[in-house]
Amino acid sequence: MKKEQLKPDYIFESSWEVCNKVGGIYTVLSSRAKTLQDRMKDRIIFIGPDFWKGGGQQDDDDASAKKESPYFREDKSLFAEWQWVAKNEGLKVRVGRWTIPGEPIAILVDFNPFFDKKNEIYGWLWEHYGVDSLHAYGDYDEASMFSYAAALVTESFYNHYGLQDQRVVYHANEWMCGLGALYLNNRQPKIATIFTTHATSIGRSIAGNQKPLYDYLFAYNGDQMAGELNMQSKHSIEKQTAWNVDCFTTVSDITAKECVELLDKPVDVVLPNGFDDSFVPKAAQFTRKRKLARQRLLDVANALLGEKLNDDTLIVSTSGRYEFRNKGIDVFVEAMNRLLRDKELQKPVLAFIEVPGWVGEPRQDLQERLASGKSFEEALEVPMVTHWLHNMSHDNVLGMMKYYDMHNRKEDHVKVIFLPCYLDGQDGIVNMSYYDLVLGNDLCVYPSYYEPWGYTPLEAVAFKVPCITTDLAGFGLWANTEFGRYGEIEDGVKVIHRTDYNYSEVADAIKDTIARFSSMTKKEVDACRKKAGDLSKKALWSEFIKYYDEAYDIALRKAAERTDK
Repeated sequence: MKKEQLKPDYIFESSWEVCNKVGGIYTVLSSRAKTLQDRMKDRIIFIGPDFWKGGGQQDDDDASAKKESPYFREDKSLFAEWQWVAKNEGLKVRVGRWTIPGEPIAILVDFNPFFDKKNEIYGWLWEHYGVDSLHAYGDYDEASMFSYAAALVTESFYNHYGLQDQRVVYHANEWMCGLGALYLNNRQPKIATIFTTHATSIGRSIAGNQKPLYDYLFAYNGDQMAGELNMQSKHSIEKQTAWNVDCFTTVSDITAKECVELLDKPVDVVLPNGFDDSFVPKAAQFTRKRKLARQRLLDVANALLGEKLNDDTLIVSTSGRYEFRNKGIDVFVEAMNRLLRDKELQKPVLAFIEVPGWVGEPRQDLQERLASGKSFEEALEVPMVTHWLHNMSHDNVLGMMKYYDMHNRKEDHVKVIFLPCYLDGQDGIVNMSYYDLVLGNDLCVYPSYYEPWGYTPLEAVAFKVPCITTDLAGFGLWANTEFGRYGEIEDGVKVIHRTDYNYSEVADAIKDTIARFSSMTKKEVDACRKKAGDLSKKALWSEFIKYYDEAYDIALRKAAERTDK
């Protein structure tokens, strides 16, 4: 008979991206929070770094040191007594709400004071877990001090409120929070620990260093590669955390294979990344917002290019972090270049690369044109970019477009525009947030080479935008499993087979899919959009939270075993 699952009474979850929007992990946590908050009502507590107003770490002349996190609302009355106790224990914390659906409790901790104890902390870590911090550089120290502080916050709260008889879970995300999980594992053995690697640090590094990852995965030795790529410290904390926590998890089957080969440790459970669609507009509002987004994208393009592109234009985009090879930005540019000469293309294509680069300032000449509301015959100078960059001559996207002589000429049926900033609604040109803009696309393309999960395609289909991705993305693999075969664009998601060496075939497959999509009738496109939306419903957190329940159960049982001895 199957045992009843153990459920946590309290969950403490730490991540560098709590109230701090950096990348995909922010989306994982912030979209899952409502599901857990609905169930646990303020007994799910997120812990993040405080480098905002009230926190430290940055210089006074750094603007972000002076302002408050846009995603945090402080509430001094929450756990007021404990806040006073924590302060007396030397912990600088601020308690409040994370301003996302569900508004869960968030504790931000200033980790600055712990730098003074850094060597002592690393010594303890080496002595108890054999973690090599000698080769630390870059963000390793910062992440470790935050992780240590997050563990102290949890321990202080746990002791103050006498949670020893409760089922308590501490969930650490990424190598950056590993130290805290190990500390609690050692000092508070009743607390059940879970560690999620969203991508192995060494796998990402192998892929980012232009080395073939997949064909040779079985032959790579993680420790050896860490030495070769100067990743010893990050790899060491990640590996030891994976080995010593109560439940080790990752986000997709493809990354689970990486963990076996590079960390020498199979995961206990795979936690696929779900989605909360509460902010996807409904019915008439959706239609209105889609129309607005399309109009804005066309206005920006027409002002920049001196064109009169209309609503019949096929709007395509790619987006994500600026990892030129890993995210497949290179193959996207390649595909657009090939599409320029494709005889099957039935409509003009406007392609946006929405990837934050080393952005300087919005183009004043473009701002002036947009403000005038007029139409123009001539393109602006450098009609491939909306914002000036600090490194114009060394930028990968602009460099590749220049190499292929892609200059958005009048006669070109495919125009490619680089929009190199975070779409937070205040970029100075588009001035719309990413979620308000993404639904204006006809098609999104994410041809990733290294993508443990892949939120961008999931977000696209949630907004009923069909997309192209690859089977090297966890999401692409999941979609294939749902379809029972490789996805085609008619299914809402086209999944391209990608390997270490078939870059050219992938570019052709993207080109051919866009050309085919351009000749589809309105009825066919509508059917395709509906299927995209339907698929996204299968990836809602309400469907995926069961995997977390499994992880909580594994961790709680392991902790109980440990403390019953």
